[in-house]
Amino acid sequence: MKTTINRRTFLKTTAATTAGAFILPRFSIGQAGPSANSKVNIAMIGAAGIAGMAYNGCKGENIVALCDIDRRRFPEWAARKGTPTYSDFRVMLDKMGSEIDAVCINTPDHTHFAATLDSMQRGKHVCTQKPLTHNIWEARTLRKAKDKYGVVTNMANQGHTSDGIRTMREWYEADVFGQITEVHLGIRGPNWESKYFEKPVQMPPRSQPIPEEVDWDLWLGPARETAYNEIYHPLTWRGFNDFGTGQFGDWFCHTGDGPVWILDLYDPIVVECVERGPALEGMIPDYSVVRYDFPARGDKTACSMYWYEGARNGGTRIKSPPEWDLGKIPDGGSFWYGEKQNAYLDNRSNNPRLTSREVFQDFKENTIIEKKYPRIKQEGPFAEWVAAIKGDLSECGSNFDYAAPLTEVALLGVLAQRFGGRIEWDPVKGVLNRPELNAFIKEPVRDGWQYGEDLWS
Repeated sequence: MKTTINRRTFLKTTAATTAGAFILPRFSIGQAGPSANSKVNIAMIGAAGIAGMAYNGCKGENIVALCDIDRRRFPEWAARKGTPTYSDFRVMLDKMGSEIDAVCINTPDHTHFAATLDSMQRGKHVCTQKPLTHNIWEARTLRKAKDKYGVVTNMANQGHTSDGIRTMREWYEADVFGQITEVHLGIRGPNWESKYFEKPVQMPPRSQPIPEEVDWDLWLGPARETAYNEIYHPLTWRGFNDFGTGQFGDWFCHTGDGPVWILDLYDPIVVECVERGPALEGMIPDYSVVRYDFPARGDKTACSMYWYEGARNGGTRIKSPPEWDLGKIPDGGSFWYGEKQNAYLDNRSNNPRLTSREVFQDFKENTIIEKKYPRIKQEGPFAEWVAAIKGDLSECGSNFDYAAPLTEVALLGVLAQRFGGRIEWDPVKGVLNRPELNAFIKEPVRDGWQYGEDLWS
């Protein structure tokens, strides 16, 4: 007898944990807060590095608390202003919950989920760096949490607030390109000599003394026990599978944003790593090409999407159209192959163009396309998020109803890149042809870091 497995059963676990107390923040969703001029009280989890984007995007609001596992990472102004600092976000939220409206999560990929969901459970609005989570179960769980807790959510992929991604969708819906049958996109890295990527002398890296300013156990969070080595913290964790998702997880949420949103490229039936460079055990490869196959979707024809990375390390360059004459061929972004016209979006899904200079010039001079999609007054995910918290927007564009499926598409590619070969995918049953890979759809966590099980009960 054939057993029918639904999406809930596939992702459900047998254990359940009790969610933290739900407390409404001062700014409730869809309301303007205590007064039209009120400032949002924001806490930062992750106080340096990518947090700089959050500080800039939240200018004019109140930064009321900072959390970082490394005391060396707090900005100098925190002490000067007397801003409370913490190493454990749970302690921060326990002690200051009544003073915090919203939380920015600026941590490594493997701790996004716990920090985000804990904040949501306490009624805090959240803006989380991309990719939203480290595995697919976590992404789907945050989507459920959005419905349960009713807070404003956003993922920090800034291109989704741009004029360009909306313009590209309007062109597509006006049938400028015809049917899109292929999209080729990617990025030139990883650059193993940059501040974000580094290969260790050996795997696993040898154990080193933990700096007294660092709470290594909190840095690990839900991940398995791993000896400290300075290669992981603060920046070069990205290339390690246990903690990061490499260039793929990071940049697909930018470069893949346009194709996924505009073409409805969710739920591929096949994801295949067709080229894979050398890799140390437990790390991302030097280069790869991953192909996604999507079936027809409504009136949209079947489409294949190819992700390229690592051309600087000997990998294949992104396939570009032969008529390109708009200067140097970009080594990042997305090339769209249509029945009528080919097109291009840059690596943050902005600045759309047709790929022939003459055709593009004629198009700009002689074609008027209706602007159907509202533009964001102040582009940038944090400004958009603050506006939504204050009630100036109904919802963020990359709210978790969208960010979770986008992240899922990215993480399927990460999975194919990590293990190579072909993955036959069903969004309900999981990996069909290699069931052992389903262990990575929902990864085990250390004791004390179980979150979200109750949302599936």
